[in-house]
Amino acid sequence: MYRRSQRNQPLIPFDLEIKATVRRQSGARKRQQQVTMTERDPRVLQDYVLPQATGLTFPIVNPVVEANNFELQPALISFVEQNQFGGRPIENPHLHLCNFLAKCDTIKLNGVSADAIRLRLFPFSLKDRASDWLLNEEPNSITTWEALLKAFLSKYFPPGKTAKLRAEITSFTQRNDESLCEA
Repeated sequence: MYRRSQRNQPLIPFDLEIKATVRRQSGARKRQQQVTMTERDPRVLQDYVLPQATGLTFPIVNPVVEANNFELQPALISFVEQNQFGGRPIENPHLHLCNFLAKCDTIKLNGVSADAIRLRLFPFSLKDRASDWLLNEEPNSITTWEALLKAFLSKYFPPGKTAKLRAEITSFTQRNDESLCEA
């Protein structure tokens, strides 16, 4: 027996136990899915709970160093960590940068640029919110010291703060009851 629209294909035979056939085919599909899932990912449930260390990236891309024996001494790192910047509003980011640069200028290594030293040491000069800020920057987005300065100052000394301080200076007035020194 053939269908009218397709004369050369025979009709599918009639199945009296259609429900049993559907259950059987559904069970076979489920078993096949389980087999393919275990073949693809052999991890156990505990492996899904453990944190993964793959794909971790840092926002600072350190420049290549030409020196053969380049190493930042632990004493230098401790020296930088003594005055860390935490990102609080009462802290002065410009003063932090001046102190950091003064410390970085105490070291000079042949074949190592000042930028390479600064970029490697700067994360050690941060703590708390400022350290979190740096870690949350776009991965591999900072490649030069100037880019790091720009990102740091735009975060902790935004243009609005500059405008506010400039307005305070330009609107300075001496009150009647205070001397020029006090003002």
